[in-house]
Amino acid sequence: MPIILSDAPAISTLADEIWRHHYADIISPEQIDYMLAQRYQPELIQEQVLNPDIWWKKLVVDEKMIGFSCCMRTSNPDELKIDKLYIHCDHHRQGYGGLLVADAIKLLRENSLRRLILTVNKHNQTAILAYRHYGFEIAADSVVDIGGGYFMNDYLMTMTKLDRWNI
Repeated sequence: MPIILSDAPAISTLADEIWRHHYADIISPEQIDYMLAQRYQPELIQEQVLNPDIWWKKLVVDEKMIGFSCCMRTSNPDELKIDKLYIHCDHHRQGYGGLLVADAIKLLRENSLRRLILTVNKHNQTAILAYRHYGFEIAADSVVDIGGGYFMNDYLMTMTKLDRWNI
């Protein structure tokens, strides 16, 4: 379901918990701190919620937020990017990530877009395997300087099997 402005602090808290657990063996604690501050401040989330080209969604199970996603249009007019997709580790491998991917595909179709992309850290094997399962394929390397002396060393993945999603 779409998030509302008052959800922003809860998203920020959940992101902090997920990132510190998930990325502990992938990037440094300093880079985790930097990226959380750069991407998950409640004020930034609230700004993005008001942007018509950015869609934040929350995943609630038993009245508790367990995950979220954020999709946005890119500079390519036919393209939607899953910019964020996170499920709390207590709820992995239960189909919740697939629900958020399905929601992104629905959004893609509702907005007459044709291409779904995302980036994923090259060392995040769990996510890479999940995205492959959902129909994404690695299309390119993506190394981006995010400031502070940090880089995102990612793969660009594209959805190649949209037709398997009957949404």
